[in-house]
Amino acid sequence: MKFQGTFRFVDNKVIILLRDRVCETPDELIESHFFTEVVSHFIENLKRRQTKILQIFGKPAGEIDPSDIQALVRVFGILVKMPLGAVPKLEKSGGRFIENPSLLQAFVECLYNYWRQFERFIICDSSGDRLDKRPYRTFNTTIESLTHLVRQTYRDVSENITGLHPSIYRQVRAGAEVAVIALPDAVTLPDGPYQKLRKIPVVRQLLLYPPLLLNPPMNKRTGQFAHTSRNPLELIEVNPGEWLCYPARVGPLLILIYIHEKFLELGLSLCNLFELADDALLKCPADAVYLYGVPGNALDHLAPMPTVFHEDTARHILTAACPNRDEFGYFGYLKKMALTLHNIKIMQQGKMPYHGAMVRIVTKNNRALTLLIIGDSGAGKSETLEAFRLIGDAQIEDMIIIADDMGSLDITPEGHITGYGTEVGAFVRLDDLQPGYAFGQLDRSIIMNPSQVNARIVLPVTTYEHVMKGYHVDMVLYANNYEEADDNHPVIDRLATPEEALRVFREGTAMSKGTTTSTGLVHTYFVNIFGAIQYRELHEEIAKKYFQTLFDNRIFVGQLRTRLGIPGWERRGPEEAARSLLAMISGKKE
Repeated sequence: MKFQGTFRFVDNKVIILLRDRVCETPDELIESHFFTEVVSHFIENLKRRQTKILQIFGKPAGEIDPSDIQALVRVFGILVKMPLGAVPKLEKSGGRFIENPSLLQAFVECLYNYWRQFERFIICDSSGDRLDKRPYRTFNTTIESLTHLVRQTYRDVSENITGLHPSIYRQVRAGAEVAVIALPDAVTLPDGPYQKLRKIPVVRQLLLYPPLLLNPPMNKRTGQFAHTSRNPLELIEVNPGEWLCYPARVGPLLILIYIHEKFLELGLSLCNLFELADDALLKCPADAVYLYGVPGNALDHLAPMPTVFHEDTARHILTAACPNRDEFGYFGYLKKMALTLHNIKIMQQGKMPYHGAMVRIVTKNNRALTLLIIGDSGAGKSETLEAFRLIGDAQIEDMIIIADDMGSLDITPEGHITGYGTEVGAFVRLDDLQPGYAFGQLDRSIIMNPSQVNARIVLPVTTYEHVMKGYHVDMVLYANNYEEADDNHPVIDRLATPEEALRVFREGTAMSKGTTTSTGLVHTYFVNIFGAIQYRELHEEIAKKYFQTLFDNRIFVGQLRTRLGIPGWERRGPEEAARSLLAMISGKKE
């Protein structure tokens, strides 16, 4: 069976689009146009580097033309089945390639490494064949088959060049790293400009080989998302072949996130953060659409920072867009815009969004507490809770994550404050995790920019059931990462009145940790630039009501001094905060 699909190179990505299976034998792989294109790209790369392994062609690098590449491919077609000595007998111009077997083997090794340095994706088009109804079989005949086939081809060629079998076999990921099954026309879209999105395939299943190591062009986010009166979709030309839709469950909402191929690796990383919407939810109207990676400059005149959203009141939907320039190639632009859209919708329902972490803690003496820590990025929320998990291991029976970064509060008919989350995953700084933690989670992780400041890891941490169950809140703390703790400023410091609490949370003071381009001591309204600032009047009204309810219900509201922003306290601060929390919770009755 021949290679049934198309492919394209996009920056450092290879995207393979399939309707059926990949090649089934090494012969088919080498005879495919795809293989020739990879070899051609590799040779162009070698020409730029002026490397000596091009000497296998027996001519100056500048004179290597397509006929020479085709001759080399034919030689590989021989070597995948027969030893080196068969080449000059079967390929008239093949003798030059085998004059120096060591150099030819070096070429093969470099070609294999060149292929594997790409971020490799398979998109299975399920239209007309409903591959989504048999996903395991589909993945098995695509990503699994390609992995084994590339390794087998490499090993067969190498063994026939060297005449040796390796003593050690390393089962590296030689095929694709991520595969998706996608369906067109899987969602209901409003009329008007939204119909431009109708033919874009929608992800229904996804398979990945973690750990994924990605190196997107940026390692931090800057600026705020701007509210614009113009619907960005009216300005955008959409080529459906360049886009893929990830339908995300963001808390209770359905947000259709459309990913341009330039940022495909970031978009598919959403699988470790947001639950993929099921078929039943896709039949419901979407709450928002977000186009991440819009080509050209159509958005530039909408705002100084063209990461924008629009409230389409006529169609009851939010629309957002972000350009596809390298400066926006950071996962935070994906995650935080989706959460901004969530927060706006939640506020319009009279609920209060929060930027923080919420957990349900159950101790082994059967005491329980639902804790909400509100704080900015880098304030020490996740770090304190992870230290708490490790330090309190002997005393904690269960620790359920409800929200890692953002969620919402609601008031029940009985007057209780109930908390919900948004994400099933976490997007956290590698530097601030406990030593060894990231390595213990490598088998599920997506790691971004591991060699840079603000290196991040995306990993699943909870279930959608816990995110949406609704837990009564017992304690609300503001993560203070900038103040020292002493006798007059305890690690956990209770706030006396709703007015005092509103002042602390409203000021949103934090020491920036380099997760954005902000530096030093910063002040952010409710540490939430994701909808709360843009709809400040609405948020203020909601916040006053909710904080008054917290105090009316005698819920503990205070500050938690994590000291994460103070030099020298990056680990000790969250650890001491965790110990104080553990001491308080151990004496807290449910």
